[in-house]
Amino acid sequence: MHADLSRSTFRPDRHYSAVLAQQGRVQLDADANEQAAIQLHQARTLAADLIGRHGGPRENAGFHIHFPGDNREIDDLEIHGGRYYVDGILCDADRPTAGDAVPDEGEEDAEAPPAGPKVWHYWDQPDAYRDPERPGDRLPTTYPYVMYLKVWERAVTAVEDPALREVALGATLTDTAARAKVVWQALPLPATQLDLDDPDGADPAEVRSAFEKWAREQASTARFAARARRPEHADEDPCLVRPEARYRGPENQLYRVEVHEGGTADEATFKWSRENGSVVFPVEELDGTWVELASLGLDDKLDLDVGDLVEFGDTAYVSRLEPLPLLRVEELDLPGRRVRLSGEPDARVGRRPELHPFLRRWDHREGVRRKGRTAGLRGGAVRVEEGTWLPLEDGVEVYFEKGGRYATGDYWTVAARTATGDVEWPVNAARKPLFVRPAGIARHYAPLALVKGEQEPVDLRLAFSALATRSIPHASDAELAAEAQARDEEYAAENAAPSGMSRSETTAAAEAAVDEGGL
Repeated sequence: MHADLSRSTFRPDRHYSAVLAQQGRVQLDADANEQAAIQLHQARTLAADLIGRHGGPRENAGFHIHFPGDNREIDDLEIHGGRYYVDGILCDADRPTAGDAVPDEGEEDAEAPPAGPKVWHYWDQPDAYRDPERPGDRLPTTYPYVMYLKVWERAVTAVEDPALREVALGATLTDTAARAKVVWQALPLPATQLDLDDPDGADPAEVRSAFEKWAREQASTARFAARARRPEHADEDPCLVRPEARYRGPENQLYRVEVHEGGTADEATFKWSRENGSVVFPVEELDGTWVELASLGLDDKLDLDVGDLVEFGDTAYVSRLEPLPLLRVEELDLPGRRVRLSGEPDARVGRRPELHPFLRRWDHREGVRRKGRTAGLRGGAVRVEEGTWLPLEDGVEVYFEKGGRYATGDYWTVAARTATGDVEWPVNAARKPLFVRPAGIARHYAPLALVKGEQEPVDLRLAFSALATRSIPHASDAELAAEAQARDEEYAAENAAPSGMSRSETTAAAEAAVDEGGL
């Protein structure tokens, strides 16, 4: 999650069930975030245990794939509304309605505007951002192919959703809390990529089994470790940290190391940020290589400087997970809130204001230094080198395990602390750093339909029924009368006076006894 966090503390293997706030203690963002993560983990684990890998409620199962049946110029499919769960994650395919506007005066009887579409189409699904001009986005022209659901989560801040900003706080506070968003995308997969002997004749169970095998193969195999090591030139650097400290940074940081371009080690690149990739600048206007920003940052730590590498993106770019080259800041125009980049951003990104274009700053400036030489960047990102410690800055080093397969968006976070002069990273008994799989992005998959041609697709979804419930029967008149009589008899027994005394005499005797006792 690209958000301004102090650190991430949730670990499922610790089996914590709640975060307990203590009086008089400092409240941290990490504590609140861990509580939310614990509850989400519990809810999704329970849903997955009850439902299975994927499934929808029988009465309202979402993501039914259907041919529109009209003469469209481009191939299309309908995605019908409802709910579906993938690994316990709720995916809602219902299309929001626009609502009814208040009519103008004297127009109460005006004709209502036509209702909008009730279902999503392949080309307008909310988080896929398919483009008819891109050949790779078109539906396959050869059959059969599988339509499947890809699900993952990402962070959204006020840069992408201005409605999150509380305007009452003023312009100096850009935002408050971020949000986690479930992203679902209905995408095609040629059946030739599945291990099927006869894709046309395969039954749904065979297709589901082959798809599950394909989904397992998509998982990233990359593993990573981090440490802090005292730099050789540490004695020469005037620093405010302890002389024996390994982490030499003057401030606490949450480093984010993120895969930019995926593939094997020869193909993969990465970028890193000392602020968890949270330093972003909303774009107001783009003119060639000049970019006008809403702000140049709140202070000298969170601003832009000449030489910084930035990622020009928008909501569609983030959702598609298709990396573009990073650009370098070449010139600053402070009065005009403008920066000149080393090249013009890709024509497919940042041209639509409704997609909220932005610049994201990354903090690497060059490649890894080896034997007095610095390796060049590729596409503005650092090349992945496996099997060796790679320095970031201030003594922080990272290590990629050999033989990994990397996916764009894979990331790890490393908390560096001045109090210890070290980084927080799991180690074994010998204090050696342990390999860790990516903290995200966790991708989840589910098959939806097998498309064999112009006929109705074969449904591959699974459904579950609601728990059996029974209504409580109404009591008969005789039963109600018996209950009333029993209540009356019980009341009479509890309030009966001793033999030979009336209720008023009993009360008087009790009061006299109290007076005599002086109570």
